[in-house]
Amino acid sequence: MGGGSRGYARIDKADREAIQNGLDKRRGCREIARSIGRSPAAVTEEVRKHRTWKDGERRGEAVPADPEGVACAHLREWPWTCNGCMAYRKSCGRRQRMEYRASLAQAASDRVRSESRRGINRREEDFERIAFAIRSDILDGKSPEQVCMANPHLGLAPSTLYRWAERGYFSMSPMDFRRKVGYKPRAEHAGPRPTSHGADRSYAAFCALAEAERAGACEMDTVIGRARDARCLLTLYLRPCKAQLALLLPRRAPSAVAAALGSLERSLGRQLFERLFGVVLTGNGAEFSDTAGIEASALGGGARCRVYYCDVRQSQQKGACERNHVELRKMLPKRRGISFDDLDERDCAFVMSHVNSQPRPSLMGLSPLQMLRAADPVACEALEAALGMEEVPFDELALTLGAVNGRRGERGLGPLA
Repeated sequence: MGGGSRGYARIDKADREAIQNGLDKRRGCREIARSIGRSPAAVTEEVRKHRTWKDGERRGEAVPADPEGVACAHLREWPWTCNGCMAYRKSCGRRQRMEYRASLAQAASDRVRSESRRGINRREEDFERIAFAIRSDILDGKSPEQVCMANPHLGLAPSTLYRWAERGYFSMSPMDFRRKVGYKPRAEHAGPRPTSHGADRSYAAFCALAEAERAGACEMDTVIGRARDARCLLTLYLRPCKAQLALLLPRRAPSAVAAALGSLERSLGRQLFERLFGVVLTGNGAEFSDTAGIEASALGGGARCRVYYCDVRQSQQKGACERNHVELRKMLPKRRGISFDDLDERDCAFVMSHVNSQPRPSLMGLSPLQMLRAADPVACEALEAALGMEEVPFDELALTLGAVNGRRGERGLGPLA
């Protein structure tokens, strides 16, 4: 085998097996080197570096570079081991016996390579600078992907931040990051039951729409606080730009949903409302049961939108909206004693501003508001004016309950929890 292209490559498992086979057959160093395309010095170094003790309590342990008291000439020069010796398979009476085994040599090499990649490939002062730069962003609820996009000069990948956190670096853990979701198949899958709103309002009817209409649809749902709260949030997710709107409802009822959409229509105007919310996909909750009320325009003159319903217990059919509720829950988390009855419109505007100002990897680093402004500046300005939203600079993003309570404190209100 020619050694031109492999002379400087790392010795692999096949090479080590060839070296052991050559030693067992008492072949010379140069002959073994030619067979694997290496230099004789590389073979000699490999054997001396990875030879192990053959007998006694230290069997399998690495032999030091210069062992003391070596009496046998085979151990002081090539082949440096007992491989190939006539007494290799039996005791020769000598106190020191050494061997080269490919499996042990490969394990030692893998161990060295693994250990060489442990720790942080940064100087201490550089790591302290990186930790200072990212710690506050992570604690503000920003994802590792967003932190890395906002700090390209740090030269980090999101996977690096996750790995550092798992090892406990910079006094953080993966619990401080966005949750890692695991999926597994359920034991049994029941077939979806169609909605009671009729075939023309079903999810199958929605899927029969043109692709452009489905892509531009709005997904609608509600988010609740405590079970006894009267108020809730009506969420509207715009698929094209991933913007999440949250309207405060005085109660979880069909009339409240229709009234909230009517108020939004009057603020935006009929034409703009139809452009943004012309096709709506929602669930089967009781608050969405008044199809006519949702579709009827508050300005008169026919329907303002068309409503379609997911199949029963198939919330994944509007999965983008469900997943984006995670962003809302970072600022209004569950099981923290938060009462939505204490929320007001300015709290909703603050939450929407921060949620929709996050840079998204799926939008090539743009935030939903930036994406909407680039695609439809008129619609973006109208929504910001109607809902009190504003774009928040990355350095000021804080996706935590503490940020909401801090803003409430500035207005003289008590914390939510």
